[in-house]
Amino acid sequence: MSDGRLSVFKTYKLYVGGKFPRSESGRVYEVTDSKGKWLANAPQSSRKDARDAVVAARKAFGGWSGATAYNRGQVLYRVAEMLEGRREQFTREVADAEGLSKSKAAAVVDAAVDRWVWYAGWTDKIGQIVGGANPVAGPFLNLSTPEPTGVVAVLAPQESSFLGLVSVVAPVIATGNTAVVVASCDAPLPALSLGEVLATSDLPGGVVNILSGRTAELAAPLAAHQDVNAIDLTGAAGDAALAGELEAAAADNLKRVLRPAHARSGQEEGGGRPQAVDTADWSADPGTRRLTAFLETKTVWHPTGALGASGSSY
Repeated sequence: MSDGRLSVFKTYKLYVGGKFPRSESGRVYEVTDSKGKWLANAPQSSRKDARDAVVAARKAFGGWSGATAYNRGQVLYRVAEMLEGRREQFTREVADAEGLSKSKAAAVVDAAVDRWVWYAGWTDKIGQIVGGANPVAGPFLNLSTPEPTGVVAVLAPQESSFLGLVSVVAPVIATGNTAVVVASCDAPLPALSLGEVLATSDLPGGVVNILSGRTAELAAPLAAHQDVNAIDLTGAAGDAALAGELEAAAADNLKRVLRPAHARSGQEEGGGRPQAVDTADWSADPGTRRLTAFLETKTVWHPTGALGASGSSY
């Protein structure tokens, strides 16, 4: 029996600079479930929205990269707590987006929250894995330490609307980078809801910016943008031609490029080629590959004094 109430539909918006703007173009597009049932109207982002997101990400980079690794881990863990609190909402959205049963969608959401916690735990440990003291011949101390690359454009997976999304976003920000994320085109709602979680967590505005719309339309200006330092092409994995075009555009300012291995069209990895990762199974152990993909290594030399017959002297 109807209670006589009107249906109150959720309005999904972009997440840019800690705020929730509509697309500057005013465009929206229909999002449907696996059976074609209408779910919502999602903002269709424009090139201007992409540029605005880059500005926000650059503005946030100094503060986020300058925070201690331990503090970043605390902030990311807080996000995981809030994701856990919205478990039912994300389960419903993932079930609709990916055509899963409620139990399978719940398992995906649980895995995504666990994955976020896993990356949160790496914030103050990755430096010990990829940094260290280097042996040198001479009165010097040589130390290498990892530093974040900068602003990273992330094309989220098309087929994994939440677990895949978390798997590409969390490692980028865990290592001190800021991100401009292009959500799955056909299933953007979990990503846009993630923006609501981030906005009410301790994560500073601009660290993660989330856009919805046509992946190719948004990826092109991001790949060519001179203030974007790196790009993850996961969301273009199903279109080798598009991935190649983005790769070429990214070369203009020597962006780091992460390209899924199964989208390489038979190319072999070698010196100077873009880094590749396999994204076929998002539930598999992710390892540290995505953590190190967008890190630079800074090496500092310190004089230790003259080396005599008895060893170093200071």
